[in-house]
Amino acid sequence: MLGDLRDGIWYFAGYLYSYVGWGDGWCCLRKIIHCDCDCFYASVELRDDPSLKGLPVAVGGAAERRGVVATCNYEARTFGIHSAMPTASALRRCPNLIVLTPRMEAYREVALQIRGIFKRYTELIEPLSLDEAYLDVTDCDAFQGSATRIAQAIRQHVRDEVGITISAGVAPNKFLAKVASDWDKPDGLTVITPAQVDEFVLSLPVSKIHGVGKVMTARMADQAIYSCADLRLRTLEELQGLFGKFGQQLYDYARGVDSRSVKPHRERKSLSVETTFAQDLEGIETAKNQVVDLFKELEKRLLRVENKPLSGVFVKLKSADFRQTTIDRRYQGELTTVLFEQLLEEAWPRMASPLRLIGLGVRFDSKVEKTTVSKVVREEQLDLFS
Repeated sequence: MLGDLRDGIWYFAGYLYSYVGWGDGWCCLRKIIHCDCDCFYASVELRDDPSLKGLPVAVGGAAERRGVVATCNYEARTFGIHSAMPTASALRRCPNLIVLTPRMEAYREVALQIRGIFKRYTELIEPLSLDEAYLDVTDCDAFQGSATRIAQAIRQHVRDEVGITISAGVAPNKFLAKVASDWDKPDGLTVITPAQVDEFVLSLPVSKIHGVGKVMTARMADQAIYSCADLRLRTLEELQGLFGKFGQQLYDYARGVDSRSVKPHRERKSLSVETTFAQDLEGIETAKNQVVDLFKELEKRLLRVENKPLSGVFVKLKSADFRQTTIDRRYQGELTTVLFEQLLEEAWPRMASPLRLIGLGVRFDSKVEKTTVSKVVREEQLDLFS
């Protein structure tokens, strides 16, 4: 009954917003669900080995091989452990941490099972990763079209059939649905109807906006911007001046506006492989020796994707002191180890220190022009745990 009443309000409010507009933008009436598995890799491991329940568990690379944490359960998070943290740092914070090697095939199998549950309600599914996806259930007839009850049913199916928990957010657009799914984790459901959007967004901290990390949050604080209400005090021109192209998104998000549709088929724009080495690589020749194995892995992964024309290639290097450089070149010819070795040689002088990571990659483009030799070089100082 609550779901039906909530969706009745949804339709009425959505009808008004569709014709009256809101703020400086227009609302498109949609019912979007964002589903996000809770501690996905760790949840699968605990499901398969119940003896781990209640213990701090992380899934990731070994500390002695400079691995990082892919994910961890909430018991581990109480120690301040988080994704992308070096495993060695995680073990210093929690010496009793159980670190498990990732089982990607098992996770993919579970992800496909969950995807099958999604398809019972809609074909409009946009996967973001193995453990999260957007669903557009605007035209779904299940539960008399109640998005709330559809989300409840999906979460129950995942719990009963898969054996893990999933959090969900229901809202009129993708931005708000994603924020909502993270609002009451783990195992939570948060619903934002069109009538609630304005009040919800006004109190939303900017740190909850996807794409606003620690550095951006600090930059905003310097401008006395802490919430979406503060963002609304700035003109579009001011936000673009402060944050470039992202300023337009911030302007829209602060008003609860997001016109992006759910795209079931996301076009792959790039593919890459990378390795973090147990010991830093000293010297250009030592680094070049690693290109052969990385190139073989890149070729294997390319066989798994549809045949797409190339638009470019790139090499990424990360130094022992966590500086990162990427050399990106437009290219449409045949891929060879020599090509990547040349890019590595060009990038090497920029690091001027031993390497901890090498990555090789390609970019795809359906509208490829003639091959050029123009290059774009980017260099940045990364946060310690990036």
